[in-house]
Amino acid sequence: MASNNSGSNNIVVPEAKQALNQMKAEIANELGLTNYEQVDKGNLTARQNGYVGGYMTKRLVEMAQRQMSGGGQFK
Repeated sequence: MASNNSGSNNIVVPEAKQALNQMKAEIANELGLTNYEQVDKGNLTARQNGYVGGYMTKRLVEMAQRQMSGGGQFK
């Protein structure tokens, strides 16, 4: 199955962009990366940036699993 996104990270649901950015900021703060929104991400290590993305993915998968199992609303 071919993909048309050419490897870019497109948001499938544009209305979710603000919530995703808020989640990213919260996770970065939990990881000790203060002012993550204003920081030039190029000045962070790949590990720091990877942690944020990895934890976002983990949290989104957990939310989807709860939703699919009938465990209620996303939190």
